[in-house]
Amino acid sequence: MDANGDGRNPTTRGPTLIRDLPSADRPRERLRDFGADALSTAELLAILLRTGTPRQSAIHLAEQLVKDFGIEGLRNVTFGELRAIYGLGDAKAAQILAAIELGVRIVDFSGSKQRVKIKSPEDTADLLLNRMSMLDQEELWILQLDTRNHLIGESQLYRGSAHTTQVRMAELFRDAIKLNATAVVVAHNHPSGDPTPSAADVQLTKLLGETGRLLDIEVTDHIVFGGGRYVSMRALRLGFEA
Repeated sequence: MDANGDGRNPTTRGPTLIRDLPSADRPRERLRDFGADALSTAELLAILLRTGTPRQSAIHLAEQLVKDFGIEGLRNVTFGELRAIYGLGDAKAAQILAAIELGVRIVDFSGSKQRVKIKSPEDTADLLLNRMSMLDQEELWILQLDTRNHLIGESQLYRGSAHTTQVRMAELFRDAIKLNATAVVVAHNHPSGDPTPSAADVQLTKLLGETGRLLDIEVTDHIVFGGGRYVSMRALRLGFEA
């Protein structure tokens, strides 16, 4: 008899199944009894997965996903990356991506229903920091504001490197003109993780300010995001008149 006292070799024992766990430890029952916010990320993923593999239970497979990608990495994980993992077929990969996208849309919709006011770099960061810190490509966004600095629109103008020679001022201010905005905030990210503005960022900011003055639309700030941090170019007086 082995150390487990059941006559079986522990090295040949299969993974612990969720149904074999005490009821109080099962993710689905814990969600029912205590709410979704009481569950770990791995437990939430395990509920989506439902079943594991001959090698891993659903919980162990979910824990491996969190370890491999992290919570931020899951935001941008691709279908192919999920399918490359043993135990994840088309259906499970699709379920995970659908759940992630649904969560993002709910957050975005909830935020858009509130009367957001942009009066400082911190306000812009509250709105965009999480979203832009997880991007693996550079994106340029314009926030449109009314006379009281309320957010009335947001536009993604460029994805990929947006150099001054590529940027068309008419595109940057198009939505602001349509919405009759009186001010805009410009934001973009550095996928390198360093939010320090570049010389090209300063040049673009100057050009934006000049064009905005011609259109009577104030460029109130240009925020650069990277690595979970941000820099206000107005605060640093980069590209803005004193």
